[in-house]
Amino acid sequence: MLKRKSNWVFLTINIIVCLLFFLLFAPNHQFMHLINVFFYIGYSYLMISILLFIISKRFFDGITYSFRRVINKVSKNRDYLDEWEEEPLPSEKVSRSFLSLLFFQGASLTLIMIVMLFIFYI
Repeated sequence: MLKRKSNWVFLTINIIVCLLFFLLFAPNHQFMHLINVFFYIGYSYLMISILLFIISKRFFDGITYSFRRVINKVSKNRDYLDEWEEEPLPSEKVSRSFLSLLFFQGASLTLIMIVMLFIFYI
């Protein structure tokens, strides 16, 4: 319940931020500029959530492990106490709840933008 409530609170904050950006940075206050602001912010959330989704599915873990291993073998100033194998991989650092929060924000702002586009073209 708390997770759903925080999603809606952040969505409300994002809508307020979109409106503030519209009021402060739009050259003239037209409805199309408001749609553009929702597009920029919504798709920024979606792009970040897609990147984190790719990272969380262990796509870059092999590359990261290989680079750590090569750097450890090639390094002249080797630290023998450094446990490079035990360092967390990128997929272990991504929080699933943060990923779902970002995706919810991006999808919601995109849905609002689509509704506004539908209103604009009718």
